[in-house]
Amino acid sequence: MIKKLLVISASPRKGGNSDYLSDLFIYGAEEAGHQVEKVFLREKDINYCTACYSCKKHAGRCAIKDDVPAIIDSMIDADVVVLSTPVYFYCMNAQLKTIIDRSVMKWTEIKNKDFYLIATAAEEDDHAMEGTIKSYQGFLECLTNVRDAGHILGKGVYDVGEIMEKPIVEGAFLLGRNI
Repeated sequence: MIKKLLVISASPRKGGNSDYLSDLFIYGAEEAGHQVEKVFLREKDINYCTACYSCKKHAGRCAIKDDVPAIIDSMIDADVVVLSTPVYFYCMNAQLKTIIDRSVMKWTEIKNKDFYLIATAAEEDDHAMEGTIKSYQGFLECLTNVRDAGHILGKGVYDVGEIMEKPIVEGAFLLGRNI
């Protein structure tokens, strides 16, 4: 069955390590015949949730006029959602966390899908990824009938391109191909 994928790249560096792993995942998924939409958060107008809850009063319509509602609608429409982020201070970056926070506008509609996490960190230690994984899993716990389908964790990468020397690159491609 052909699936519709949404890959959300939170990397502020085009071609950065998490972005590169996202592309490999995409290549694998496309090779398997799936449809992929990639959203680069660095190219979007994204503002923080103000907790005004206008969305609760207006059927999920957010009072903030930016690109986030369209991203959330794409999440709802996708069969598979891939969240890709660099790890800053042992957590996902602010760009991705903002999308998660803003999903409050329609969080009950983000359901019945698989999620994947792609994360890269400068440190080699597994501990560097724990906060990101916990935040990601906390988000998934709030959603209905979603599955944590896999993680691609690139450790020990700081400079752009360092990920290319890591064995995880093949895993990213294969995970995408085997959706």
